[in-house]
Amino acid sequence: MITEKKLLSHHANGLIFLEICSEEQFIGKEQDALDLLGELYGKCYDGIIIHERNIASSFFDLKTRLAGDVLQKFSNYCVRLAIVGDWSKYPSHSL
Repeated sequence: MITEKKLLSHHANGLIFLEICSEEQFIGKEQDALDLLGELYGKCYDGIIIHERNIASSFFDLKTRLAGDVLQKFSNYCVRLAIVGDWSKYPSHSL
């Protein structure tokens, strides 16, 4: 649940971004992204920031299609998403 995570608000250029801070993985499948979007529905934010450590490693293996499925959910609900982390450990040139 989102209430178990620390939420930080960032303001930039008149926009509000919600950063979800957690040491645990909370996106491991497409349904997890939908659950997150549902929990945050109706909140006043312009985008979400999550950390690479919060996402299953299969997300970064593009052959699994998890990245496309998750990102499509955010796109469908018109929610901006930023994923921050150390990308050097992933061999994919597409990332």
